This record gives sequence, structure tokens and C-alpha cells, in this order.
Amino acid sequence: MKSKLKLFAVSILVTACAMLTFIYAKRSPTNPAVAAMKRVSENLFATSQIEPDDLKSLLRAGITAIVDLRPDGEDADQTSSAEMERAVRTIGMKFYYIPVPHGDIPEQSVTALAAVLSQQKSRALLYCRSGNRAVRTLALAEAQRAGGPSAEEIRSMVIAAGFEADDLKDQIARRIARR
Repeated sequence: MKSKLKLFAVSILVTACAMLTFIYAKRSPTNPAVAAMKRVSENLFATSQIEPDDLKSLLRAGITAIVDLRPDGEDADQTSSAEMERAVRTIGMKFYYIPVPHGDIPEQSVTALAAVLSQQKSRALLYCRSGNRAVRTLALAEAQRAGGPSAEEIRSMVIAAGFEADDLKDQIARRIARR
């Protein structure tokens, strides 16, 4: 009788440990880079500066490509694009570097991002210092994409990501008109 009771107690303990392990594994992401990602479309996310230590968590979150829109050298402690590319490729993700300076968004950056996104079918993460340039560049790329979203849909996408692009309204309208 005592051995059956011990066996029962051990089985309860093992089951509890298994359940706690499962719950722990499925909990909300604790990595700040994963938690900070803003969904801008079905397979596209934007965020602020990420670091090589964030990449494994991002990969576990389903990100398969990283698009760095932050020019090298903006901050002394910023991870360079070359270092990020090495780290990204080491774990089997794709990496794209499309530097966008502060101020006006260069046409070549919009074109390069549009080209990357036209090839990318899985989850991608765009980043810059704050996420703002990434989302704004994406808004312009989406505005010129054939069959892309309307101006209002682009505006909603930008707002949902926590940014504004009212100053791009005319540029977005012109790009949509040229589709």
C-alpha cells in the first residue's frame, strides 16, 4: 500500500513538473527585442536597435530575415551592420543592410527595401534606432507596390506600429497614383 502511495505521489510530482515546464516554455517572450517588435503586416515587424544576443530569441519567434535600416556610426556603442550580418548569417537567417539617414528618405533606400520585400515570403524584422525610419521607409515602399495597400491602410499600419507619417502623405499619394 505504501509503495502505491509513493508511486502516486511521484507521478503527481512528475506531472506537475511537466506542466510547469510547458507553461514556462509557452509564456510571453521575455527578450526585450521580441517584446518590442511591432507587427506592421502579416509577416513584417519593426523595432528599435537589436543586438546579436537578441537573434536566437527572434529566430524562435519566427523571424527569418533581418533588415537593418540604421546607418553605421550613428552612435558610438551601436552594433555595426557587418557585425550584425555575421551574427545573423551564423544562425541561418537572412540579412539585408539598407541604411536610411535621418531626414528625407532616399529613393534608393525605398527601392532597395521594396526589392527585398518582394522576395521575402517569411517573417522579417526591420530595425533602426527607434523603428521610426524603418516604418516610414516601409510606408513609402508599400505605396509604390503594385496592388499594395491604400493610403488609409498605410496610415493605419504606421499608426498601429506607434509612429506617424503625416508628412509623407503627399509622397504616398504620388506613389500610389504611379502604380
